Amino acid sequence: MTMYLRRRATFSAGLSCPLPADPGRGHDYLCELTVGGLIDPLTGMVINIRDVDAVMKARVTGPLGGKLLDTEVAAFQGVLPTPENIARFLWNECRDKFGVHGFLARVILWPTPLLQVALSSLENPHEAPMLTVTRTYDFSASHRLHSLNLSDAENAEIFGKCNWENGHGHNYEFEVTFAGEANPQTGQLLSLDCLDKIVDEVVLKPYDHKHLNCDTVDFHTLNPTSENLTKVIWDNLTSRLISVPLGQARLYRIAVRETARNYFEYYGE
Repeated sequence: MTMYLRRRATFSAGLSCPLPADPGRGHDYLCELTVGGLIDPLTGMVINIRDVDAVMKARVTGPLGGKLLDTEVAAFQGVLPTPENIARFLWNECRDKFGVHGFLARVILWPTPLLQVALSSLENPHEAPMLTVTRTYDFSASHRLHSLNLSDAENAEIFGKCNWENGHGHNYEFEVTFAGEANPQTGQLLSLDCLDKIVDEVVLKPYDHKHLNCDTVDFHTLNPTSENLTKVIWDNLTSRLISVPLGQARLYRIAVRETARNYFEYYGE
């Protein structure tokens, strides 16, 4: 039985010249390593956390912390230090540093709280790690859970207070995840500026500060549960992305957080 341990560290790094897609000159990065392995019957651990910390200090925070990545880190001489390339650097630096019993299963890098880049072999342990980029957005909207296929009594019974006639509101957060390979010229999986404009067009403007049942075409007859909302966001983005040159990037996941306790994910299946 494989057990996974996740350990985080932070480091600050900058750039002597801003990237075309990143007008800032640096970030406070958060990174997370996921290490897998069998539980040692003697210690009850997969790997000693101190050993993980030693790897992160030697291979992550030490080489990158407080550095100008494009001028002071040899790995980024001629390679754009995009989050995708930094995550790949972390994977290559750490993947074989956990002894004979532990193995690196995932690297996650957050340049900002709203952007996550990951390399993961959790789903396919025997294949090369999959690169994903996740962008987080938010909007506020109200809705009433009411299905036209059910009677008023059935709706009241199933949805309870969420069926109140005037509805109720949420501060929704949703995540858009793409998977693929980074463009070797740009160092990016996809243009975040382009994605932001598309999300603004097909999600934020139609839904933000709207009553989903009354003010949107998508939910005029469709019950605006978060399950349906997640699926509709996927469908609308998919339709819009057909006309966008994405290279090797593909829409991989949509996730909607309705409340701190309710979280919904869809992978297009």
